[in-house]
Amino acid sequence: MYKSCLSTMETLGSTLTSTYAQPAPTPTNFLPAIGTMASSYRDHFPHYNLTHSLSLPWRPSTYYKAASNSPTLGPYCTRSQRVRESTMLPFVSNRTTLFTRYTPDDWYRSNLTNYQESNTSRHNSERLRVNTSRLIQDKHQQTRKTQADSTQNLGERVNDIGFWKSEITHELDEMIGETNALTDIKKRLDRALMETEAPLQVARECLFHREKRMGIDLVHDEVETELLMEGDVILCCQERMKLCLDKAIAQLASDRAAQHELEKDLTDKQAAYRIDDKCHHLRNTSDGVSYFRGVERVDATVSVPESWAKFTDDNVLRSQSVRAASAKLRDEIENLLVVTANEMWNQFNKVNLAFTNRIAETADAKNKIQIHLSKTLQEIFQTEMTIESIKKAIKDKSAFLKVAQTRLDERTRRPNIELCRDTAQLRRAFWVLFLDHPQKNPGSQDQFPGSLLLPFYEEEPRGWALLMRSTRLMTSYRPCSSA
Repeated sequence: MYKSCLSTMETLGSTLTSTYAQPAPTPTNFLPAIGTMASSYRDHFPHYNLTHSLSLPWRPSTYYKAASNSPTLGPYCTRSQRVRESTMLPFVSNRTTLFTRYTPDDWYRSNLTNYQESNTSRHNSERLRVNTSRLIQDKHQQTRKTQADSTQNLGERVNDIGFWKSEITHELDEMIGETNALTDIKKRLDRALMETEAPLQVARECLFHREKRMGIDLVHDEVETELLMEGDVILCCQERMKLCLDKAIAQLASDRAAQHELEKDLTDKQAAYRIDDKCHHLRNTSDGVSYFRGVERVDATVSVPESWAKFTDDNVLRSQSVRAASAKLRDEIENLLVVTANEMWNQFNKVNLAFTNRIAETADAKNKIQIHLSKTLQEIFQTEMTIESIKKAIKDKSAFLKVAQTRLDERTRRPNIELCRDTAQLRRAFWVLFLDHPQKNPGSQDQFPGSLLLPFYEEEPRGWALLMRSTRLMTSYRPCSSA
């Protein structure tokens, strides 16, 4: 409701805040007025001095003041109905008899003024038309000449761009070919470097396995020397390959940088060629012709013809220099691949020859050892047969031992004085010891303990003879048991 009241007050014609009641701007005399006299009469509204007070509620400022002083005041639309009729501003479409009209003299004077202004405007317009026609012809001829010169300049510019574009295209093709060739030989070098790992690993494994030799066979022979030399040769070749590979990577970066500059310059040349060629063939009747206000004041240029041509020429010269360095590096890599392959192959042949000689020597020694081993095994077999014979002989004597021990056991049961250490008793005891010693100690080298019975032999006349006999028996037994 508040906003609607404000809009109503604006349309009532406030002399201070509304804009439609302000005096009309003074028309210029550059061109004659378009409106007719009748329309000018109809639209003319003289200034009317207000006879009422400026502090009435119909003014927006008064309404705002009243609204701020009394927030509970009713809507303006309702309050304005209570204003007196004599204080309201009359409208054009609702005139009353209270306002004074114009006099006939005023009306005639107004018409005379309009006639004079019309004659002056027509005279100025005619003179302006003549001057304008002559100016149009001069400007038209000058414009056509300027356009022809501009078209010719654009044609020359298009030719220059086409020349440098062809130069860049040729150099770019050469650079792309050189980059591809360097990439291929770099892949070959990288593959060759990877393939050297297998021979190096084989040489190291050979050295590792040769460390498993035992005893006197762990000798620093010619094979080990050549294997160590092969590892050193492969490592040296790998170092040289890695250096060349790093150079190739750096050279490829330079090639791609030069190629990027050429491609960027070529792209700019193609865009400029397309734009200038379009501008060269652009006519007044062409499509897309329009106004672009203020474009003539925009200076976005960054070069002059001399610097423009020098920029492209520098790019071409830089590309040629980089391409020559790339070709030289390719030759170096090719020679390196041949030299390193020959070095590693020669060392490989030396290692194989050393292995062949060493294998022949080892095979000869092995054959001789095999012959001696066969003889030794034969002797071992004969010895084992002898041992079996001894074991059989010992087993055969077990019955005799049982009889002797049984006799001794039975003789221990003799009563009283009958337990006599007679010759039979001594011989039985010595015989049991003689038979039982080889069974308990079949591999012993100790002398038969006949000395234990020496006290018994000294009391008997036949003791020394029996002791000597037992000693001779043990002497004849020892070689068989030791064998």
